[in-house]
Amino acid sequence: MYLFRTASLTVATSLVAALSLSSCETKSAAATEVVDKGTLASPEATNTEAAAKPLDPSSIPANKIAPPATIYAREQVPILCYHQIRDWRPRDSRRAKDYIVPVETFRQQIKMLADSGYHSVLPDQLYAYLATGAPLPSKPVMLTFDDTDLDQFTVAKPELDKYGFKAVYFVMTVSLGRPHYMSRAQVKELADAGNVIGSHTWDHHNVKKYKGEDWATQIDKPTKQLEEITGKPIKYFAYPFGLWNPEAIPELKKRGFVSAFVLSEKRDQQDPLYTVRRLIASGYWSPRTLHNSMVNSF
Repeated sequence: MYLFRTASLTVATSLVAALSLSSCETKSAAATEVVDKGTLASPEATNTEAAAKPLDPSSIPANKIAPPATIYAREQVPILCYHQIRDWRPRDSRRAKDYIVPVETFRQQIKMLADSGYHSVLPDQLYAYLATGAPLPSKPVMLTFDDTDLDQFTVAKPELDKYGFKAVYFVMTVSLGRPHYMSRAQVKELADAGNVIGSHTWDHHNVKKYKGEDWATQIDKPTKQLEEITGKPIKYFAYPFGLWNPEAIPELKKRGFVSAFVLSEKRDQQDPLYTVRRLIASGYWSPRTLHNSMVNSF
């Protein structure tokens, strides 16, 4: 993936590119967890009822939040992770194409979700379901986009709007306003349209390497900036490269994040809300392959 184009960010670019291709690999559908399954949607709840009034995490009393073992055992909701939505170029490597979804492939994947009866859900709905067992619509799916690429606004959003889907955009604030990335105004437009904006750090620095002032640089300042842009609290976080460690979770908690997202790694049984799994939607996948991967991975 491309991240920065200015000379001052050359080192960061190399680090991100190297780690992205080594740490964000799509795992096979067979490499999944086996857990006891819960119930995603209450039989008494209609899709409208389940989606109409998602619980705000701040409104849920602590004594109403299920213990980690119960949260961990609930059936996982399929969550897809996208990066760039653009046609492949001659210089794109074979591995990079996992993270670059051609425009027509993306359109076909989203159409498949709609035609198959999936309903997009947002993080507050997912949190309420995991924490309290609140019902979800039938066939829920969460659509997430990392890294602030402009094509997520110009290509992906219109396609999602066509089907009434909403999504989560994990923003890397160093890129705001740069060529080929979203502007502050576009991020606000996404938030105003009912999508959710989450944090993806300042410049995609690996959370496992944070020391001292890194927490202020990578988390505190970007969070404040995104809250100023959107006028809304930033409650959800996606780990760069999907990499995390147990030491990061209390840091995220004390900063007000209620949940955090990894990639296909195994979840943490003690803090499943801070290691919610996502599946990278590969640029190689046909709609059928994407559907099979969702079914087998979650």
